[in-house]
Amino acid sequence: MIKGDMAMKNKTEGGVYLVGAGPGDPELITVKGLKLIQKADVIIYDFLIDQQLLSFAKKDAELIYVGKSSSHHTMEQEDINQLLVEKASQHQIVVRLKNGDPFIFGRGAEEAIYLAEQNIPFEVISGVSSAIAVPASAGVPLTHRDYASSVAIITGHRRDDEEVKIVNADALVFLMPVANLRRIIQKLLEGGKSPETPCVLIEKGTLPGQKVVQGNLANIVENSKAKDVKAPAVFVVGEIVNLRNWLDQA
Repeated sequence: MIKGDMAMKNKTEGGVYLVGAGPGDPELITVKGLKLIQKADVIIYDFLIDQQLLSFAKKDAELIYVGKSSSHHTMEQEDINQLLVEKASQHQIVVRLKNGDPFIFGRGAEEAIYLAEQNIPFEVISGVSSAIAVPASAGVPLTHRDYASSVAIITGHRRDDEEVKIVNADALVFLMPVANLRRIIQKLLEGGKSPETPCVLIEKGTLPGQKVVQGNLANIVENSKAKDVKAPAVFVVGEIVNLRNWLDQA
């Protein structure tokens, strides 16, 4: 059973705050998350964290990069877990700064469980997930009473050779889909989706360099190659994508 102390509001000793940094745009971090960055003794941060957020740290704060990309891990997850315990055990305020929301495909749950097992106090500070913010930034609402009453958020990247799992929902949002895009589409078609199903691929969502490629399941791979879409990206599938024709102001 998890026994971690998640109520650290009146703490004077150290503990770990799992803070969601938001989808990319540094202005989309929560007020609470920003305040924690400002008072942290140690900030352990991920790949894609905007450097503007780190500029709010105290001058004597220790900044430790532990980012992972699809082809390179600065530090293995087990070592990150141990680092969190080590720093918190020194009675320091530790901010674990993670992209998006800590509990949406960010291994935040794994870290929280480990902290609980080691009896290290922690608190989760939710962030704005790219699964919601990135489609919105491209003019794609994930719900509409005429088009989508259900949404599924799916990882497009599984560890080792595990297959990407496809579930049924009106709107499908795939995070980290670029490397497996062709296979994801194949699985969708095998599952009964029409090749004409609308979809959109959004690179660097919420950031100045945002790139949006719209199409359908039959042509999105070629369209994305023509626009040289790279990670990080979000892939949205469903009739809801057609609303972008009215709502996109970019």
